[in-house]
Order: sequence, then C-alpha cells, then structure tokens
Amino acid sequence: MEKILEFQLPTAKINLKRLTDFSKDFTYASILLSNNYTDAYGKYECLAAFGAYRILSAEESCFAQLKSFYEQRKSWLFGHFAYDLKNDLEQLNSQHDKKHAFNGLCFFEPAYLLLQERGMNVVKAFVNEEVDPRPFVDFVQSLDSPIEEEKVDFHFPKMQPIMSKAEYLKAFDKLKEEIQFGNIYEVNYCQQFIAKLNDFDPYRAFLKLNERSPMPFSAFYKNESAYAVSASPERFLCRKGNKLYSQPIKGTAKRGASELDDERIKLNLRNDLKEQTENVMIVDLVRNDLSRTAAKASVKVEELFGVYTFPQVHQLISTISSELSPNFHFVDAIKNSFPMGSMTGAPKISAMKIIDRDEKSRRELYSGSIGYISPNGEFDFNVVIRTLLYNAKSNFLSLTVGGAITAAAEGESEYEECLLKAKAIFDQQN
Repeated sequence: MEKILEFQLPTAKINLKRLTDFSKDFTYASILLSNNYTDAYGKYECLAAFGAYRILSAEESCFAQLKSFYEQRKSWLFGHFAYDLKNDLEQLNSQHDKKHAFNGLCFFEPAYLLLQERGMNVVKAFVNEEVDPRPFVDFVQSLDSPIEEEKVDFHFPKMQPIMSKAEYLKAFDKLKEEIQFGNIYEVNYCQQFIAKLNDFDPYRAFLKLNERSPMPFSAFYKNESAYAVSASPERFLCRKGNKLYSQPIKGTAKRGASELDDERIKLNLRNDLKEQTENVMIVDLVRNDLSRTAAKASVKVEELFGVYTFPQVHQLISTISSELSPNFHFVDAIKNSFPMGSMTGAPKISAMKIIDRDEKSRRELYSGSIGYISPNGEFDFNVVIRTLLYNAKSNFLSLTVGGAITAAAEGESEYEECLLKAKAIFDQQN
C-alpha cells in the first residue's frame, strides 16, 4: 500500500464516530482499538481498514488457503477466524443452525488503511495502489479537527436468554459429572441471549459499548451483512518479531465500590485457589499448543496469575510466549493454537465435543477471533467475547457469555459470573 498522508491528532484519541460513519460506505470494514491500555506486546492504538481490494472467504482447508493468500501478495489483511473452524481442524460438528453470516474464515486486503501506533498521536493513511484515493483523502483530512466530547445516545435492546437459570444449573450439574468421571478437567460452558429487531444500529452500538466498556481488544467488524461489536479484554495470539504471545483469561471478580474495596477484591482473586486452578489448566494447554511450532526450549510463562482491572471486572490473566521455529509458517502457529483453550477447556478436543453436545446454540464467531496480519507476517488477534453479533439480513442479534467449570465450581456463582461479564450491555438495556 502507498502512504498518502501523515498528520498529528489534536490529542492521542482518534475520532471514533467519524471512523464508524466512514465505514458505512463499505461492505467490509474493521476498526481495532486498544483504548490506551498498557501492553508490552501490542503495537497499535488504532487500526482502521475500509473496503476490500481482494478477499479470501473459506469453510474448508481454511488455514492452507490463508497461507497461500498471504504468500501470493504479502499485504495488510484484516478478518476473522470463527469458532466453527474447529470442524475443519478436527472430527467435530455443530448441531445447531447458523444464525449469522460469518464464514469459517474471512480475510480482506483493505483499499484504505489508517494506522496509529501506541503512545503516538500521529496517524498514517495508506491507500491501495489500484483504487481512487480522493474520497479517502477528504475523509482523513477531517480527522485532525478536535473531537466534540458527547455521550452516545443509545440503549441496547432487551435481550432474552434462550435457556432459563434452572436449565443452566441442570446443564452445570451434568458437566460436573463429566469432570467427576474424568472425561474432562475443565469446560467453558456458554449461554446465549438473543433479540429479533428491525432497528438495531451496529455503528452506534459500538460507540456506546466502547464508551461504557473501553477494552484493549475492542473491535468493530463488518463483513457484508454480518457485524461484530466487540469489547474484548482478551488476546488470543500475537506475533512480534519472531516471538509469539498468548494471554488467556481465566478468573473473574466484580469491581468494588471503592478503591480500597477494589484492592481487597484483587488480592482475593489473585490468591483464590479455584481461580488459579482454572487458569493454570489453560496455561498448560496453551504451552502445549505453542510447543507444536516453537523453537526448542523456547516456550515460557512470562506471567502467571496477573490481575488486570477493567471497567466492570477484574481478571486473572497469564502470558505464555514462544519463539516460532524456522520450520513453520506463522499461519501454522495460529492453526495449532485454535480454538483458544480459554474458550474450550481441557483436554481441548474432549471439551469441544461436550460443548457441541450440551450448549443450546451454535457459537459461530463467538469464541473465535478478530484481528490483523501485517505485510511482514506480524499479527495480533483478540478472543471474541463480550461481543454482540448482528445479522442485518435477518435482524438477528445475539450475545453469548460463558465461564469455566471445574471440579471446584459452584453453579450459582458461575451463573452470576456470566451475567457480570455482560454487565456493560445489560445495564444499558431499554
């Protein structure tokens, strides 16, 4: 891509409303935000990609196709991996009908790209050599004016659970039996909330969600008639240089009423044996996943049981790294780590079989990943959680939330944790 403009923002904050408004003119768009969180591994504060110069959309042999697509032309790529890709990787299936229009994998090379590095208020604008730059130039030049701070006038629609609390607790007891029988050690069990409506605005929904719950891996993603509005706190996998980093989340606690209360809750979360057990099981799973493409003796736990604070919750996050072996393509590292263990459980395949059997809805893009690949093969992908999925053709809106079940888990508290994770949306419903 050709750089056409570089300019300084009045502040380090880009005008998000103008970005979302501009995306309305395109069939494909991706806005990735870090919301100024401290992050040793991420490179960009904002990446905004508009329009598809070329597209890869696949349901079978997806990772092989992605590798070929990248090698044909090493360019910026934006897109997603749906959780349903598990069926392409293993002998698995999904018994429930698809409600959304996301394919298993889709990546597009953008016509236009905005890039803002972390800690910088400089924005760089790029345009594909084959497209008309003039509409983009006019738009980019409008971004250097000050942002008018105002509250977003939007309330999330009322969403109904597809299963009752009693049904959730019954399923929970069944899963605990699977653990007691030794079939699994941990499983991430999810429930879905849905709405059918004609007037949902995914653009304003994203602005409101990012206002209420700014997260380090937030995303607005438009793929034809399919939309993802995400406030994700979790990184699936990134590549920086030749190092890979994964940061699974396992362990959640609500925010306190005061700073002193917050500190007490954080200390309790850090030392909670149940939460540590959930977390370390997934750390071991991620270590094993990364070892399949790692240089010898390069897999390391950079941080174990780190406590991180977000607007509605505290989370227990661990960081695992590896060095990519020269014998493997970076796409192989993504393939061998997907889907992320924090969203399946352990052992991974056994947990996914039970998820397919016992969950009441198809996950689709939920539990998958949204992110980018750069021309030099670096990448960064989130975990699609705390995310609204919207099908503009059928007017179907869904929100899925879940949590890890282990031998020490209790049904009531796990159910309440699910609701806590959706607090940013549930507290703003009509």
